[in-house]
Amino acid sequence: GCILRNMKELGGAFTSMTDETFAFHSNGDKNDFSNWARDIIRDEKLARDIGKSLNRTQAAKNVSGRIAFLSSKLA
Repeated sequence: GCILRNMKELGGAFTSMTDETFAFHSNGDKNDFSNWARDIIRDEKLARDIGKSLNRTQAAKNVSGRIAFLSSKLA
């Protein structure tokens, strides 16, 4: 797989990965994407939102929404 370095890359990965890849990394046993958001970029809200995502499209929307929100705080 690819190595993600930031939220923007995570959002892009959700749009380009297959549903099978999403299901492999996010299922009842584990949630690699949520863990990454919590442990690497230290964003608890994004981690919770990704953890609740039922599919990669919803996860991508959560990431883009979070990026937009954080960007608005910088303006």
